[in-house]
Amino acid sequence: MSKVLTVFAALTAGLTFAIPAVSATAQQAINCPDVEQLTAGMDPALAHIRYLADDALEGRRAGTNGARCAAQYIADQFEAIGVEGAGPNGSYFQGFSIPAGVVLGDGSTLITAQATYTLTEDWIPFGYSASAAVTSTLLYGGDGINRPGDPDNEYPTLDVTGRIVVVEDGDLRAPMSQALQADAHFKASVAAGRDAGGMIVLLGEDRELPDLSGEMRAALGIPVAVVRGEAADRIRQAARRGERAFLGASVQPRAVEARNVAALLPGSDPTLADEVLIIGAHYDHLGFGGEGSLDPDARAVHNGADDNASGTSGLIEIARLLSEGDRRPARSVLFLAFTAEEQGLWGSSHYVRNPLRPIAQTVAMLNMDMIGRLEGATLVVHGVGTAEEWTGVLLAANELITRPLSIAVTPDGFGPSDHSSFYGEGLPVLHFFSNTHVDYHRPSDDWEKVDIEGLDRIVDLVTEVALDVAGVSGSDERIALTPIEPDLVAAHGQDPSASTTSGGYGPYLGTIPDMVPADSGLRLTGVREGSPAAIAGIRGGDIVVEFGGNVVGDIYTYTYALQEHKPGDSVEIVVLREGQRLTLTAVLGDER
Repeated sequence: MSKVLTVFAALTAGLTFAIPAVSATAQQAINCPDVEQLTAGMDPALAHIRYLADDALEGRRAGTNGARCAAQYIADQFEAIGVEGAGPNGSYFQGFSIPAGVVLGDGSTLITAQATYTLTEDWIPFGYSASAAVTSTLLYGGDGINRPGDPDNEYPTLDVTGRIVVVEDGDLRAPMSQALQADAHFKASVAAGRDAGGMIVLLGEDRELPDLSGEMRAALGIPVAVVRGEAADRIRQAARRGERAFLGASVQPRAVEARNVAALLPGSDPTLADEVLIIGAHYDHLGFGGEGSLDPDARAVHNGADDNASGTSGLIEIARLLSEGDRRPARSVLFLAFTAEEQGLWGSSHYVRNPLRPIAQTVAMLNMDMIGRLEGATLVVHGVGTAEEWTGVLLAANELITRPLSIAVTPDGFGPSDHSSFYGEGLPVLHFFSNTHVDYHRPSDDWEKVDIEGLDRIVDLVTEVALDVAGVSGSDERIALTPIEPDLVAAHGQDPSASTTSGGYGPYLGTIPDMVPADSGLRLTGVREGSPAAIAGIRGGDIVVEFGGNVVGDIYTYTYALQEHKPGDSVEIVVLREGQRLTLTAVLGDER
């Protein structure tokens, strides 16, 4: 236990903590579970996880009622602690709009010379379909996969211009394939790039039509439909006969409000209070599963007790310790609970573009993601290469806590959690992580499996690091961090691509994409030192709009365009930089 925790324990010995309930109005409006019933008598850190990981919150997917309950609970905890709201007008919330799937509009129609097909029974537009209509000849394209070098590779020779291309779902030669080329979205994207008029995908036996409510991908430039059962057989035969058809698709994107939760502990030193240390954790998870789940066929609540109710619990408890302890931070500390991390760091990306406190006055960011399954193992801390002083800070903090941890460090400040958004802005970051486990991104990640003693030790450590960085009121000892720019991480002893590439072979460019949906193109958070992208002159903040002659609309079309190439290819890449359109040439490397 750290000194702060020791003081806290002494002051509160013998007291029973009451976890404040969600406000009655919020409870009534969104039917949140009763806090007292779930958490009465529990240790506060475990109580937070118990509430956030309850089935009633339905996995806290961003923009859902469960996520709204979670955000309100976190805000209530901050208010009970006495940490003030840092959102607009003194609220605890920073709201922003996120995609929330699509709904069918009026006018979706599929007709051939022989039949009219029933919407939602025989067929449905894909959620990424254009809202458009086409009357044209059906063209059967097999499974719609290009197999270079195969003597029977007929699909790329077909003239699809203006036609409605009909393809089988998946890979007929490898039914279990998970390759990009077997994905219906990939096939439709390629067809749109070849100026097809539309596409119809035929589902195999016993396959259900897709649920549009979870679709997050941008609309393609052509109408795209999916047909099942007997209707698929009729469409297949019509395409082989070259019949004409009318395909009209109408889909309307939905948007909902998502909320970051923000609370501020003002600095106690008037000369330093304008400077801010950010401590963050995401509170959202996967809802009922689907994309991102490692049990993708199970529609079941993914409670995310470790990922990341554990980090959120740590965030609340650190706020309590820093506000109630006898060592008050000299600099201000901003506590941020992010939403939509699982969709691609949307919450933290929104924050760095719309900061509640100036980025220029932010000294560092500490991130906690999955800190609930330490179980005597080694704590992993990423980002020590983002500031010259981090290694010394970590060592000193670990020596101060009662139960020092075994710590493994890596220098890279980029990675699949919210610290990456801040490192893309040039800030020093540390990311605390107790590692993955068999329950990761599965319905079995439940609160009973959390190692609360291990979590407490990590909270100890992060609290000491925070006090070192923020400084302590009345003390002259405080750290002035020396940031290391993102493109210099490689100089600190590790291949900077190692943390985000998947291994194996393939084309490598070395860009760090911003996953937040945009109107067009793909914004880059950063570029790896020494990568083909860096050598070509591509920079963080650039928006990629074309890749090798293919228009880039989002992360998916960018990935597809990249995968069309092989290592050694020279590719022209068009980017927007400060409103200027630039054409740069990169020679792709090997994925490492």
